[in-house]
Amino acid sequence: MFPKKLASNIASRAYRTIAPFHPPAFAKDLPADSIPKSRVTLARLPTPVHEWSRFPNLPHGFTLGIKRDDLTHTTLTGTKIRKLEFILAAALDAGCRAVITAGSLQSNQGRATAVAARELGLEPYLVLRSQPSDVERKASLAAQGGSLLVSMMAGAGVILAPYGSQKDVLMPRMEKLAQDLAASGKKAQIIPIGESGSLGLWGYMNAFHELVGQGALDEYDDIVHACGAGGTVSGLAIANYLYGSPVKVHSICVGNDADYVYDHIDAALQTLLLHEKVRARDIVDLVEGYRHPAHGVSRPEVDDLVFSVSQHTGIILDNVYTGKAVFGLLDLMKNQPERFKGRRVLYLHTGGLFSLFGQGVEKHLEETSTGQTVSWHNDWSERPDIP
Repeated sequence: MFPKKLASNIASRAYRTIAPFHPPAFAKDLPADSIPKSRVTLARLPTPVHEWSRFPNLPHGFTLGIKRDDLTHTTLTGTKIRKLEFILAAALDAGCRAVITAGSLQSNQGRATAVAARELGLEPYLVLRSQPSDVERKASLAAQGGSLLVSMMAGAGVILAPYGSQKDVLMPRMEKLAQDLAASGKKAQIIPIGESGSLGLWGYMNAFHELVGQGALDEYDDIVHACGAGGTVSGLAIANYLYGSPVKVHSICVGNDADYVYDHIDAALQTLLLHEKVRARDIVDLVEGYRHPAHGVSRPEVDDLVFSVSQHTGIILDNVYTGKAVFGLLDLMKNQPERFKGRRVLYLHTGGLFSLFGQGVEKHLEETSTGQTVSWHNDWSERPDIP
């Protein structure tokens, strides 16, 4: 059916197969009960590392590369899939039949969890923060597009909840839903926002190991990425520390504030029994000031950058996470270059393509792309001026 070589490559990927997990050498001395027992293969790895060619208006003296974790999967694109490989493997090992997670209406985590769960035969449930107006028009929520549309196409059970913290609003609802499912014979795994629990951080500890194998640590001095709930940076920063800190990790806060994320990393360090050796503020540079005007809300300068980067380089950013992070990265290069360890910077693209849809970005594009589209409905020999 397949050529022999192709068939061999397909078999070697062992897609959706659960296998024992063996930690990288730099993490082998961590407490045994903190190391995942298994991992299910979902992502297309390794993702490429390459020069970010033709990047517009890159500040003088810097070079910029990119790690393409936007290419981990099509519908599972981004950082979430690396974490879900460990979380969902544990859920299956525990005999779960359902998973429950939470977030905003356009939650990337919700979308990735819903799709991955269906691929593995689990039922997904999403507890999503919403406005009263969303409740009134719940029948048309799919019309918002983006991650919510994909989640609903995957058949996720969507539970609308009021705005509030995970602790006070979302977690009580997730726990009650898990109890109700258990009463009906369906054991459910609760996944914290950002998959930022102790299992989730292994997604990016393992990604750091991938960077080592790709030789990236010899080519770059600093790694920069967008930071939401803290799961990605926990894995990266702790792995970098365990490996001897060859690079400096910078996380641009576009979700939670720096104090929240530092506390989260410190909690992870305590879980790994590293808290007496190092603190979060020693191993990562969390950068604030680029969440403005609010989480999930863009501004014209970020939209302009997103369009400029896509038009010059063909790499798509979103205006909720990655666009704000790159905007912050460029500002640091221009105005605070002393924060960097060197001048060779690697940007970790954390995905988020679906965040473009349902965020009003098309309106901004219409306002800024005058003359980009022309009509050629007349005789073919009379070519119009092409933009």
